[in-house]
Amino acid sequence: MRELVETARRWTAEGRAAFLARPVAEQGFGPRDPAGALLVDARGECVGALYRGVFDAELAAEAAAMTAGATARVCDVSVGADEAVEAKLTCGGRAEILLQPLSAVPAEWWDLLGDGAGVALVTRLDAQAGHAVSEVVRAVDVPADDAGRRAGELLATRRPGRDALYGERGLVFVEAYPSAPYVVIGGAGELAEIIEAQALLLGWGACPVGSVAEAGKQLAARRDAACLVMLSHDPEFDVPTVRTALALGIPYVGTLGSRKTTARRREGLLASGVSEADLARVHGPIGLDLGARTPAETALAICAEILAVLGGHEVRGLRDSDGPLR
Repeated sequence: MRELVETARRWTAEGRAAFLARPVAEQGFGPRDPAGALLVDARGECVGALYRGVFDAELAAEAAAMTAGATARVCDVSVGADEAVEAKLTCGGRAEILLQPLSAVPAEWWDLLGDGAGVALVTRLDAQAGHAVSEVVRAVDVPADDAGRRAGELLATRRPGRDALYGERGLVFVEAYPSAPYVVIGGAGELAEIIEAQALLLGWGACPVGSVAEAGKQLAARRDAACLVMLSHDPEFDVPTVRTALALGIPYVGTLGSRKTTARRREGLLASGVSEADLARVHGPIGLDLGARTPAETALAICAEILAVLGGHEVRGLRDSDGPLR
Protein backbone atom coordinates (compact mmCIF):
# COMPACT_ATOMS: atom_id res chain seq x y z
CA MET A 1 0.00 0.00 0.00
CA ARG A 2 2.77 2.48 0.85
CA GLU A 3 4.20 2.14 -2.65
CA LEU A 4 0.93 3.54 -4.03
CA VAL A 5 1.16 6.85 -2.19
CA GLU A 6 2.77 8.96 -4.91
CA THR A 7 0.49 7.59 -7.63
CA ALA A 8 -2.61 8.17 -5.49
CA ARG A 9 -1.56 11.73 -4.77
CA ARG A 10 -0.79 12.43 -8.42
CA TRP A 11 -4.00 10.94 -9.75
CA THR A 12 -6.02 12.84 -7.15
CA ALA A 13 -4.30 16.12 -8.07
CA GLU A 14 -5.07 15.43 -11.74
CA GLY A 15 -8.73 14.86 -10.91
CA ARG A 16 -8.46 11.42 -12.48
CA ALA A 17 -11.36 9.01 -11.96
CA ALA A 18 -9.55 6.24 -10.13
CA PHE A 19 -10.20 3.52 -7.59
CA LEU A 20 -8.41 1.70 -4.78
CA ALA A 21 -8.84 -2.10 -4.72
CA ARG A 22 -7.92 -4.51 -1.91
CA PRO A 23 -9.26 -7.85 -0.64
CA VAL A 24 -11.86 -7.99 2.12
CA ALA A 25 -11.96 -11.79 2.21
CA GLU A 26 -9.71 -14.45 0.65
CA GLN A 27 -9.65 -18.19 0.22
CA GLY A 28 -6.80 -20.12 -1.40
CA PHE A 29 -3.97 -18.54 -3.42
CA GLY A 30 -1.23 -19.81 -1.08
CA PRO A 31 1.18 -17.32 0.52
CA ARG A 32 0.24 -13.75 -0.34
CA ASP A 33 1.22 -10.21 0.43
CA PRO A 34 -0.88 -8.88 3.35
CA ALA A 35 -0.26 -5.36 2.04
CA GLY A 36 -1.30 -6.08 -1.55
CA ALA A 37 -3.43 -3.34 -3.13
CA LEU A 38 -4.14 -1.93 -6.57
CA LEU A 39 -4.94 1.47 -8.04
CA VAL A 40 -6.96 1.38 -11.25
CA ASP A 41 -8.27 4.30 -13.29
CA ALA A 42 -11.23 4.60 -15.62
CA ARG A 43 -9.02 3.85 -18.64
CA GLY A 44 -7.85 0.58 -17.15
CA GLU A 45 -4.36 1.66 -16.10
CA CYS A 46 -3.29 -0.36 -13.06
CA VAL A 47 -0.58 0.42 -10.51
CA GLY A 48 0.26 -1.89 -7.64
CA ALA A 49 0.27 -5.62 -7.04
CA LEU A 50 -2.72 -7.83 -6.32
CA TYR A 51 -2.56 -11.57 -7.10
CA ARG A 52 0.16 -10.99 -9.69
CA GLY A 53 -2.23 -9.06 -11.92
CA VAL A 54 -4.52 -11.98 -12.74
CA PHE A 55 -7.62 -9.89 -11.91
CA ASP A 56 -6.46 -6.49 -13.19
CA ALA A 57 -8.64 -6.44 -16.31
CA GLU A 58 -11.66 -7.70 -14.39
CA LEU A 59 -11.24 -5.07 -11.66
CA ALA A 60 -10.80 -2.33 -14.26
CA ALA A 61 -14.13 -3.36 -15.81
CA GLU A 62 -15.79 -3.41 -12.38
CA ALA A 63 -14.45 0.07 -11.63
CA ALA A 64 -15.74 1.40 -14.93
CA ALA A 65 -19.19 -0.03 -14.15
CA MET A 66 -19.47 1.67 -10.76
CA THR A 67 -22.45 3.99 -10.68
CA ALA A 68 -21.98 7.73 -10.20
CA GLY A 69 -22.01 8.68 -6.55
CA ALA A 70 -21.23 5.20 -5.29
CA THR A 71 -18.43 5.07 -2.74
CA ALA A 72 -17.92 1.31 -2.67
CA ARG A 73 -18.28 -1.83 -4.74
CA VAL A 74 -17.48 -5.38 -3.63
CA CYS A 75 -16.51 -7.75 -6.45
CA ASP A 76 -16.22 -11.53 -6.32
CA VAL A 77 -13.22 -12.83 -8.26
CA SER A 78 -11.78 -16.30 -8.64
CA VAL A 79 -9.03 -18.12 -10.48
CA GLY A 80 -8.73 -21.84 -11.27
CA ALA A 81 -5.70 -24.04 -10.88
CA ASP A 82 -4.57 -23.81 -14.51
CA GLU A 83 -4.87 -20.01 -14.61
CA ALA A 84 -3.06 -19.80 -11.27
CA VAL A 85 -0.10 -21.74 -12.64
CA GLU A 86 0.02 -19.47 -15.68
CA ALA A 87 -0.05 -16.39 -13.42
CA LYS A 88 2.66 -17.97 -11.20
CA LEU A 89 0.36 -18.09 -8.19
CA THR A 90 0.88 -20.94 -5.75
CA CYS A 91 -2.68 -22.17 -6.24
CA GLY A 92 -6.14 -21.06 -7.28
CA GLY A 93 -8.50 -19.16 -5.04
CA ARG A 94 -11.33 -16.69 -4.68
CA ALA A 95 -11.61 -13.28 -3.07
CA GLU A 96 -14.00 -10.45 -2.37
CA ILE A 97 -12.39 -7.21 -3.52
CA LEU A 98 -13.40 -3.80 -2.19
CA LEU A 99 -13.26 -1.02 -4.77
CA GLN A 100 -13.45 2.58 -3.58
CA PRO A 101 -13.09 5.80 -5.56
CA LEU A 102 -9.93 7.64 -4.56
CA SER A 103 -12.15 10.58 -3.61
CA ALA A 104 -13.70 8.40 -0.88
CA VAL A 105 -10.33 7.61 0.71
CA PRO A 106 -9.18 10.31 3.17
CA ALA A 107 -6.20 12.33 1.95
CA GLU A 108 -4.76 11.98 5.47
CA TRP A 109 -4.39 8.24 4.81
CA TRP A 110 -1.96 8.82 1.97
CA ASP A 111 -0.12 11.55 3.89
CA LEU A 112 0.49 9.35 6.93
CA LEU A 113 1.47 6.35 4.82
CA GLY A 114 3.91 8.54 2.93
CA ASP A 115 5.42 9.74 6.20
CA GLY A 116 5.98 6.13 7.31
CA ALA A 117 3.63 6.47 10.29
CA GLY A 118 1.85 3.54 11.87
CA VAL A 119 -1.72 3.96 10.69
CA ALA A 120 -4.95 2.03 10.08
CA LEU A 121 -7.96 2.65 7.88
CA VAL A 122 -11.37 1.66 9.21
CA THR A 123 -14.04 1.39 6.51
CA ARG A 124 -17.71 0.94 7.44
CA LEU A 125 -19.36 -0.69 4.47
CA ASP A 126 -22.90 -1.07 3.20
CA ALA A 127 -22.21 -3.09 0.07
CA GLN A 128 -25.86 -3.34 -1.01
CA ALA A 129 -26.21 0.43 -0.99
CA GLY A 130 -22.81 0.90 -2.62
CA HIS A 131 -21.74 3.11 0.25
CA ALA A 132 -18.69 3.19 2.50
CA VAL A 133 -17.19 5.65 4.96
CA SER A 134 -13.49 5.44 5.81
CA GLU A 135 -11.69 6.96 8.77
CA VAL A 136 -8.01 7.04 9.68
CA VAL A 137 -6.76 5.61 12.97
CA ARG A 138 -3.24 6.50 14.08
CA ALA A 139 -1.13 4.10 16.11
CA VAL A 140 -0.70 6.77 18.79
CA ASP A 141 -4.44 7.44 19.15
CA VAL A 142 -6.52 4.25 18.87
CA PRO A 143 -10.29 4.53 19.60
CA ALA A 144 -11.84 2.28 22.25
CA ASP A 145 -14.56 0.75 20.05
CA ASP A 146 -14.31 -2.76 18.52
CA ALA A 147 -12.83 -1.52 15.25
CA GLY A 148 -10.34 0.68 17.06
CA ARG A 149 -9.26 -2.15 19.32
CA ARG A 150 -8.77 -4.44 16.34
CA ALA A 151 -6.78 -1.74 14.55
CA GLY A 152 -4.58 -1.41 17.63
CA GLU A 153 -4.02 -5.17 17.79
CA LEU A 154 -3.02 -5.32 14.14
CA LEU A 155 -0.73 -2.32 14.45
CA ALA A 156 0.94 -3.89 17.49
CA THR A 157 2.13 -6.84 15.38
CA ARG A 158 4.38 -4.44 13.41
CA ARG A 159 3.30 -6.19 10.19
CA PRO A 160 0.60 -5.16 7.70
CA GLY A 161 -2.71 -6.86 8.38
CA ARG A 162 -6.39 -6.78 7.50
CA ASP A 163 -9.55 -8.01 9.16
CA ALA A 164 -13.27 -7.92 8.46
CA LEU A 165 -15.60 -7.47 11.42
CA TYR A 166 -19.24 -8.41 10.92
CA GLY A 167 -21.88 -6.90 13.20
CA GLU A 168 -25.46 -5.71 13.34
CA ARG A 169 -24.61 -2.60 11.35
CA GLY A 170 -22.83 -4.49 8.59
CA LEU A 171 -19.20 -4.97 7.65
CA VAL A 172 -16.33 -3.01 9.17
CA PHE A 173 -13.07 -3.48 7.28
CA VAL A 174 -9.85 -2.77 9.18
CA GLU A 175 -6.52 -2.30 7.38
CA ALA A 176 -3.38 -1.70 9.42
CA TYR A 177 0.02 -0.58 8.22
CA PRO A 178 2.44 -0.29 11.14
CA SER A 179 5.68 1.58 10.85
CA ALA A 180 8.39 -0.77 9.61
CA PRO A 181 10.70 -1.93 12.41
CA TYR A 182 13.70 0.33 12.89
CA VAL A 183 16.70 -1.48 14.37
CA VAL A 184 19.00 0.65 16.50
CA ILE A 185 22.29 -1.27 16.67
CA GLY A 186 24.51 -0.49 19.62
CA GLY A 187 28.08 -1.01 18.46
CA ALA A 188 30.03 -1.39 15.25
CA GLY A 189 31.88 -4.05 13.30
CA GLU A 190 31.10 -6.91 10.93
CA LEU A 191 28.04 -8.21 12.78
CA ALA A 192 26.52 -4.73 12.98
CA GLU A 193 26.97 -4.32 9.22
CA ILE A 194 25.35 -7.68 8.47
CA ILE A 195 22.41 -7.02 10.81
CA GLU A 196 21.88 -3.68 9.07
CA ALA A 197 21.94 -5.40 5.66
CA GLN A 198 19.53 -8.11 6.86
CA ALA A 199 17.16 -5.50 8.26
CA LEU A 200 17.16 -3.58 4.98
CA LEU A 201 16.50 -6.81 3.07
CA LEU A 202 13.34 -7.23 5.18
CA GLY A 203 12.21 -3.71 4.36
CA TRP A 204 13.11 -2.41 7.83
CA GLY A 205 15.21 0.57 8.78
CA ALA A 206 18.47 0.28 10.69
CA CYS A 207 21.02 2.59 12.28
CA PRO A 208 24.29 1.70 14.06
CA VAL A 209 25.00 4.00 17.01
CA GLY A 210 28.11 4.42 19.13
CA SER A 211 27.04 6.42 22.18
CA VAL A 212 24.34 6.52 24.84
CA ALA A 213 23.18 9.95 23.63
CA GLU A 214 22.95 8.88 19.99
CA ALA A 215 21.11 5.67 20.88
CA GLY A 216 18.64 7.53 23.10
CA LYS A 217 17.96 10.06 20.36
CA GLN A 218 17.24 7.36 17.75
CA LEU A 219 15.06 5.30 20.11
CA ALA A 220 13.01 8.30 21.20
CA ALA A 221 12.59 9.67 17.66
CA ARG A 222 11.24 6.36 16.35
CA ARG A 223 9.56 5.14 19.50
CA ASP A 224 6.64 3.52 17.68
CA ALA A 225 8.94 1.39 15.49
CA ALA A 226 12.33 1.13 17.21
CA CYS A 227 14.03 -2.08 18.34
CA LEU A 228 17.34 -2.19 20.19
CA VAL A 229 20.11 -4.66 19.38
CA MET A 230 22.97 -4.08 21.81
CA LEU A 231 26.24 -5.59 20.59
CA SER A 232 28.67 -3.54 22.69
CA HIS A 233 30.00 -5.04 25.92
CA ASP A 234 30.99 -1.65 27.35
CA PRO A 235 29.13 -1.18 30.68
CA GLU A 236 29.19 2.59 30.20
CA PHE A 237 27.29 2.13 26.93
CA ASP A 238 25.17 -1.02 27.16
CA VAL A 239 23.59 -0.62 30.62
CA PRO A 240 22.32 2.99 30.27
CA THR A 241 21.16 2.38 26.68
CA VAL A 242 19.22 -0.75 27.58
CA ARG A 243 17.73 1.08 30.57
CA THR A 244 16.60 3.91 28.26
CA ALA A 245 15.02 1.46 25.80
CA LEU A 246 13.10 -0.25 28.59
CA ALA A 247 11.91 3.07 30.01
CA LEU A 248 10.64 4.11 26.57
CA GLY A 249 8.68 0.86 26.21
CA ILE A 250 10.63 -0.26 23.14
CA PRO A 251 9.00 -3.60 22.17
CA TYR A 252 12.18 -5.50 21.40
CA VAL A 253 15.38 -5.16 23.40
CA GLY A 254 18.13 -7.70 22.72
CA THR A 255 21.69 -7.95 24.01
CA LEU A 256 24.60 -9.92 22.55
CA GLY A 257 27.09 -11.67 24.78
CA SER A 258 28.06 -14.73 26.75
CA ARG A 259 26.06 -15.85 29.76
CA LYS A 260 28.72 -14.18 31.92
CA THR A 261 28.27 -10.87 30.06
CA THR A 262 24.49 -11.25 30.27
CA ALA A 263 24.71 -11.74 34.04
CA ARG A 264 26.96 -8.67 34.34
CA ARG A 265 24.46 -6.55 32.40
CA ARG A 266 21.64 -7.86 34.55
CA GLU A 267 23.39 -6.83 37.75
CA GLY A 268 24.18 -3.42 36.28
CA LEU A 269 20.57 -2.87 35.23
CA LEU A 270 19.24 -3.92 38.63
CA ALA A 271 21.69 -1.55 40.31
CA SER A 272 20.49 1.27 38.04
CA GLY A 273 16.89 0.80 39.18
CA VAL A 274 15.46 -1.45 36.46
CA SER A 275 12.76 -3.75 37.83
CA GLU A 276 12.68 -7.53 37.51
CA ALA A 277 9.56 -7.18 35.34
CA ASP A 278 11.40 -4.93 32.89
CA LEU A 279 14.46 -7.19 32.91
CA ALA A 280 12.24 -10.05 31.77
CA ARG A 281 11.66 -8.08 28.56
CA VAL A 282 15.35 -8.22 27.62
CA HIS A 283 16.31 -10.94 25.12
CA GLY A 284 19.78 -11.87 26.19
CA PRO A 285 21.63 -13.82 25.02
CA ILE A 286 20.09 -12.49 21.83
CA GLY A 287 18.62 -14.42 18.91
CA LEU A 288 16.70 -17.59 18.17
CA ASP A 289 18.33 -20.90 19.01
CA LEU A 290 19.18 -21.81 15.41
CA GLY A 291 22.68 -23.13 16.04
CA ALA A 292 24.13 -20.00 14.43
CA ARG A 293 27.92 -19.88 14.14
CA THR A 294 28.89 -17.33 11.49
CA PRO A 295 28.17 -13.58 11.64
CA ALA A 296 25.61 -13.97 8.83
CA GLU A 297 23.84 -16.82 10.64
CA THR A 298 23.89 -14.83 13.89
CA ALA A 299 22.34 -11.82 12.14
CA LEU A 300 19.64 -14.09 10.75
CA ALA A 301 18.91 -15.51 14.23
CA ILE A 302 18.68 -11.98 15.68
CA CYS A 303 16.37 -10.61 12.98
CA ALA A 304 14.23 -13.75 13.14
CA GLU A 305 13.78 -13.24 16.88
CA ILE A 306 12.80 -9.60 16.33
CA LEU A 307 10.23 -10.69 13.74
CA ALA A 308 8.79 -13.35 16.06
CA VAL A 309 8.61 -11.10 19.12
CA LEU A 310 6.98 -8.22 17.25
CA GLY A 311 4.47 -10.65 15.76
CA GLY A 312 3.62 -12.11 19.16
CA HIS A 313 4.85 -15.61 18.33
CA GLU A 314 6.23 -17.95 20.98
CA VAL A 315 9.62 -19.20 19.84
CA ARG A 316 12.70 -20.61 21.54
CA GLY A 317 15.42 -18.04 21.97
CA LEU A 318 18.94 -18.49 23.28
CA ARG A 319 17.70 -16.75 26.43
CA ASP A 320 15.48 -19.77 27.07
CA SER A 321 18.23 -22.36 26.60
CA ASP A 322 20.74 -23.44 29.18
CA GLY A 323 23.47 -24.98 27.03
CA PRO A 324 26.75 -23.39 26.01
CA LEU A 325 26.65 -20.66 23.36
CA ARG A 326 28.41 -21.63 20.14
